[in-house]
Order: sequence, then structure tokens, then C-alpha cells
Amino acid sequence: MDEERINSLPENAQRELKPGEEYKPLLEAGRNWSEVTPYSVAIGLLMVIIFSAAAAYLGLRVGQVFEAAIPIAIIAVGLTSALGKKDGLGQNVIIQSIGGCSGAVVAGAIFTLPAIYILGVEVNFLQMFLSSLLGGVLGILFLIPFRKYFVKEMHGKYPFPEATATTQILVSGEGGKGAGTLLVSGLIGGLYDFLVSTFGTWSDTISTTVLGIGRTVADKAKVLLKVNTSAAVLGLGYIIGLKYAFVICCGSLLVWLVIIPLMNLIWGGQVIDLMHTGVTMTIGEMSPDQIFKDYARHIGIGGIATAGIIGIIKSFGVIKSAVGLAVSEFGKNPSTGSGTGNAGSGTIARTEQDLPMKTIVFGIVIALLAIFAFFAFGGVVNNVWQALVGLLIVGVISFLFTTVAANAIAIVGTNPVSGMTLMTLIIASLILVAVGLKGNAGMAASLIIGGVVCTALSVAGSFITDLKIGYWIGTTPKKQEAWKFAGVAVAAATVCGVMLILNKTYGFVGDQALVAPQANAMAAVIQPMMNGGGAPWLLYGIGALIAILLTVFKVPALAFALGMFIPIDLNLPLLIGGAISWYVSTRSKEKKVNDARMNKGTLIASGFIAGGALMGVVSALLKFFDVDWFLSSWYSAYGEAIAIFPFICIIAYMVISSMKVKE
Repeated sequence: MDEERINSLPENAQRELKPGEEYKPLLEAGRNWSEVTPYSVAIGLLMVIIFSAAAAYLGLRVGQVFEAAIPIAIIAVGLTSALGKKDGLGQNVIIQSIGGCSGAVVAGAIFTLPAIYILGVEVNFLQMFLSSLLGGVLGILFLIPFRKYFVKEMHGKYPFPEATATTQILVSGEGGKGAGTLLVSGLIGGLYDFLVSTFGTWSDTISTTVLGIGRTVADKAKVLLKVNTSAAVLGLGYIIGLKYAFVICCGSLLVWLVIIPLMNLIWGGQVIDLMHTGVTMTIGEMSPDQIFKDYARHIGIGGIATAGIIGIIKSFGVIKSAVGLAVSEFGKNPSTGSGTGNAGSGTIARTEQDLPMKTIVFGIVIALLAIFAFFAFGGVVNNVWQALVGLLIVGVISFLFTTVAANAIAIVGTNPVSGMTLMTLIIASLILVAVGLKGNAGMAASLIIGGVVCTALSVAGSFITDLKIGYWIGTTPKKQEAWKFAGVAVAAATVCGVMLILNKTYGFVGDQALVAPQANAMAAVIQPMMNGGGAPWLLYGIGALIAILLTVFKVPALAFALGMFIPIDLNLPLLIGGAISWYVSTRSKEKKVNDARMNKGTLIASGFIAGGALMGVVSALLKFFDVDWFLSSWYSAYGEAIAIFPFICIIAYMVISSMKVKE
């Protein structure tokens, strides 16, 4: 294979094929390449541990789990180049595929399991671990039969934005230089966030209350704006981009500048107890944050759930097509299937070899039996009948929503797993109450069931990206599929361990608690259902109506609804980061220069995210071991004012460093 070909994808990699045309990957099907080696497996599992810890911390703080595929790809290429590895491309795909388990499993775990702590229900490490592990395994097994549909049958019809970016990094070999940028920005972002979280050298939030008039407006009119100064959150906004960051912020601004002030204006003197929790304060006596927490955020919950339902309805055709293709695969002989081997050879080409369908079916049966045993004998439910009901919920919803998750990733690179999980929890809660499981036991059962489903959908969505990367490059699908299970197991253990540490250090309730927005949403949904109380259906209905109207006007409803739910201080920096990405990628008249600057900024943003999140975990460990270096008096007196200057500095660093790229 010549050097020129290895540095770029074939011309027909991202367009629909003409009649009779065939896509030929970089690594020819007729040769066995180095893929699964002790090196690639070891580095892949190391990436799982590092990025699972980082993603868990950031996700619990912000509610957004960054996708680790791109930074892992950069590190893989850089390491392989530095070590002089031969045939590194195939090994790097395996590293990226195994390492990519981190973000997927983390999303499944942190969106649901912290709600158990929020509700004050007891849970142990084994229960959390099995919830994540079994969900991840089920997601892999359900997706494999649909691999051919998404990556081959729909070739050129889906853009696969994240897979495209990751593949270009792996193929171009530019990761050696990029790894240095990632390292430098990681050190800067990590040190920046470490100074804030460990020493309190400045505030992590700047608000309008830093001025006297701002305090008055917040108290009287309930109008408040806040910006989180974290480097990790800023980097996250850059990667999300201006479009979606703007939509998210529009949802947030609607709540904080319109809905909360209107509630104060209309019902300021009234006590409103929608969920029958014994509220005694009037709306006017509450702070903007309290109004948001007790009332306004429920509008976001209704929007998220409705946006998820709309996504399923829109994806019905994809589900039907994918199921039909999967059913047809079950009846084929593994050695003579619809592969693309030599004519008349009766064998499947290496690049088309999946795990045998009988292995998949057997694996699904074993996974479902393990889930049933976990529910019945792992302290999740009270009896075998309830365990069977829980199993049916997991099996049916995971199977139906797997293709929805994969479809979303293939089109926009975003998995609406939180909306689908909210709907799962509502369904599970209603059904479990009907079979006699209520109270704390019912809440724990619903959340663990939701955790299994959430992880299954998250892993399935992430895995389709890995398989598309492998298809373009020409790795062996069954090797990716087999080693994905190991990555899921390590990621499940890591994220559950980090979650235990963070719960003991910060907790998920109280003034200093981690935000864990999705988990709070899950807790808010099921608590009233399981305790015989009501639910804020009016607020859910308003959110649902907003989501429907947004869909009619072709506005991304899920992104807008997430903005309504996530606190505004975590949304405004996303807009700043998105604005930076727009600025650096539009200043030149040459598209090549703009693309290079955008890519440089992506590396810096990824470094901010990884460095900031990892040092956040280190800071949490120090607090866990009672190491207290926090400058509380300095923080409270001058923190917000001082925070403005270092925040401007990291913005300037991101812009100036990205703009230095000339070609």
C-alpha cells in the first residue's frame, strides 16, 4: 500500500455509491493487518480509565458528557508515531474503539444512578456496576445486527460527523503534532480549574449580583445571569459549536429572563405546591435559583421527554428498515452470508466479518437472564414477578431505541439518550406501581432499570461511530465488537468508583453538591409517582408544548429543552465557547486555513476538557482525604471580581493560539 493512499480516504468514502460501484477501504480486505495486539488493548483500556474518570466528573458537574473519540484518536496516533509502531493504523482504531467506551458508559451511569443518592435511597457499588455493565453489554449485542445497515447499506446517506473527524485524524497522521497541543492545553486547563476547585483562588461563577444593582434586580424582579468560568465548560462549548450552543442558551434565557420573572410577577404573593411536598414559601420570597429548582426546570423536563418521543416517531422508518435487515441476517450461514468476498468463494471478506449471529443471539439470551437474576436476587425488586416486569421493560425499550440512538449519532452526532431515558423512567414507574412496587424500593428499582436502558442506548449510539470508522479504514468488525465488551467492563468499574468518591466528597444534594442535572431530572420525575403524590403535569405540559412548537419550526427541540433544564451558569459559557469556534473558523477567505484553525481550536478545547475534568477528580480526591487548602475568606470577598481576568485570559489563549495557524 503506497504512502499517498494511506494519508487520505478514498474519493467515494462520503458520497453515495453509483450503481455497481464498490467502496474499498484503506486496509485491503485480502490482507491481515495488525489490529488487536497487547499494545493496542493495553493503551485502549488505559484510555478508558482516564477518560471515564474525566467524563464522569464533568458530566456530574455540567450534565454534558464530552465524547472522547477525538482526543483518544490524537493520543493513539501520537503514541504510535513516537514509538515507531509499524502497521499502526489498525491498532489505533482498536485503541479508539476500546477507549470510546468511556463516554458512552459514563453517560448511561451519571444520567440515572446519582438520582438514587438524591432521593436518599441506599445503593452499593455492585448494584451500580452491574447496572452499567449489563446495560453496556446489551447495547453492543442489540446494535451488531444493524451494523451493516448503518455503515454499508446507508453509505454516503448519513454524514457521521464525529466518525468523519475521528477518521481523518487517524488517517492523516497529524496526531503527533496535535498531541503536543492537546498536552499543553490540557496542562493549562487542568491547572486553571485545579486552582479554582482546590484553592479557591477565584470564583467558579461570575454573576450579575457582583454589582449592587444586580443584587437588587435579582431580589425584586428575579432576574439573574451567571457564567461558569471553568476551562472545561468553555472547551465543551467550543466543540458543541455556535449553532447548538445558541439553541441551548435560548432555552436557558427563556426560563431565566422570561418565565422566572413572569412567575414572580403573576404569583409572587402565592404559595404554590404542585407536587404536594409541603412548600411554605411564596414565589416572591424565593430566590431566582429556588424558583428555577422548584418550578421552572420542570418545564425543561417536559420538553426533554417530548423531544425524545418526537425523535422516536421520526425514526420509525429507520427502525423498520434496520429490523428487517437484522431478521434477514439471522437466517444466513455465517460462512456464506452476504459478504463481499471473492465471487464464488463462499466466504465473507475480512472487513465484513461480524461476530456470528448465533453468538449474538446466545449473548442476548445470557445478558437478559443475567439482568433478570440481577433484578430478582440483587436487591433491586421484591419478587420474581416484578423482576420479570423489569426485564420486559429493559428488553423492549432497549431494542426499540437502539436504532434511534444509532440514527441520531449518524445524522447529527448527538444521542438524545436523556430524553429517551426520562420516558423509560416514566413508563417503568407507572408499571412498577401497578405491580405493587412503590416508595423507596420502587424508586431504586426504577432508577436501576433506567440505568440499564440508558447505558444500553448510550453504548449503542457510540458504538456505531466506532464501526463506521472501522468500515472506512478497513478493520475487522468482529475484533472491534469482541473487545468492546472489555472496554465496557473497565468503564463501568471506573465510573462507579468515581461516583462513590464524588458522592462522599461533594454529594448530590445541598449547596455545594454536584449539579448532576439529568439525574436530578430523573429523581424529580419518579419521586412523586412512587410516593403517592402528584407531579407537576402542568409544567411538563408547557414544556411539551414548547417542544412541539420548536419541532414545527424546525428548531432542535432537545437542545432547547436541555437549556431550559440545565442552570444558566453552565449554559452561557457554552455560548462563549461556540462563539469562539465560529470566530476562528470564519476569519480567513481560504477554507483550508479556516478548517486548520478550527481543528487547532478543537485540540485546545479537548485539552481544556480533559485537563480540567481530570484535575477536578484530583481535587475531589484531596477533599475526600480531608486535604483542605481552600481560601474561603478570599473566595467569598473577592472571588467573583478576580475571576473575570483569568477567564478572559483563557479565552484569549484559545483565540490567539488557534488564529496563529496560517495553512
